[in-house]
Amino acid sequence: MFSFNDTYNALSDTRLHPWVDQFKDAVHKRMADYTHGNITQWIELLKQLPDITPDQIDITNKVAIGSRQQLSDSEFEQLEQLLKQFHPWRKGPYHLFGQHIDTEWRSDWKWDRIKNHISPLKDRIVLDVGCGNGYHCWRMAAQEPKLVLGIDPSQLFLMQFAIMQKYLSNHPVHYLPVGLEYLPQNMGKQGFDTIFSMGVLYHRRSPIDHIIHLKNLLKPGGELVLETLVIDGEDDQCLIPRDRYAQMNNVWFLPTTGMLKNWMRKCGLEDVQVANVSTTSTEEQRATDWMTFQSLEDYLDPHDKGLTIEGYPAPKRAFMVAQKPLQKNKKP
Repeated sequence: MFSFNDTYNALSDTRLHPWVDQFKDAVHKRMADYTHGNITQWIELLKQLPDITPDQIDITNKVAIGSRQQLSDSEFEQLEQLLKQFHPWRKGPYHLFGQHIDTEWRSDWKWDRIKNHISPLKDRIVLDVGCGNGYHCWRMAAQEPKLVLGIDPSQLFLMQFAIMQKYLSNHPVHYLPVGLEYLPQNMGKQGFDTIFSMGVLYHRRSPIDHIIHLKNLLKPGGELVLETLVIDGEDDQCLIPRDRYAQMNNVWFLPTTGMLKNWMRKCGLEDVQVANVSTTSTEEQRATDWMTFQSLEDYLDPHDKGLTIEGYPAPKRAFMVAQKPLQKNKKP
């Protein structure tokens, strides 16, 4: 089975060390609750990756590892066949020894929207909730944080992360295959410096509980970076889809940015700012050779791209940045 000892050791070397046993228990519980039937096969596939040292690495402008010249034509083809056995590739793109993994999402566009609005990550301990395969974790690592921990319950995404980690192991980026609900409820003064929650809130039945949990995992003075689906409208408005939204059956709340600010303030966060609002385009999220299932184009009204197939406003996402107060307050 997959080992997380390097992650536990890295966490033990930070102020998070009192929580390491709880992180271990979280992984054990999650794996006991659910283990993907392909995980043994995936682990064997990881062993077939080229065992070479990349001649170049770029995680500042993109995630690019090695060059095409390092592989023969047959090795290049074998790598492509190997990587495609980890389909679907959602977040990216990645460039691995010249192999362009053209993922469903242009996650680099999302990073470009937010990177100049957040506090510098140098020497910070960072948590990325719902990190997918960890694309943004690698981009965060370019800012020289002390440690980045990505969490996501998907074991396929864990394997995709492990592919990149094989060649980027010198960077302090780690991954645990758990959801937020498996983490401690409150970490007090020993929490994270920065927490990212991107594309998670609208999947939560209780957005307030989600925000409170995130706040309670921050140390006093820590920063929350939250991205979620929003709608246009007044401060007191929120869309609750009757059934599906863009064909997703697990979308619960789409607030206006004003309502979202109210929620975050109600949860005890301060200096809540709207960093960016953008409509998701079919160039940013689309089907590719690396993600051949339906994508955004299939979820929009064919006669009006400003609407979902159900008639709701098309996906629009907002980035919020807020701080946890240094002093305790009376809010949750």
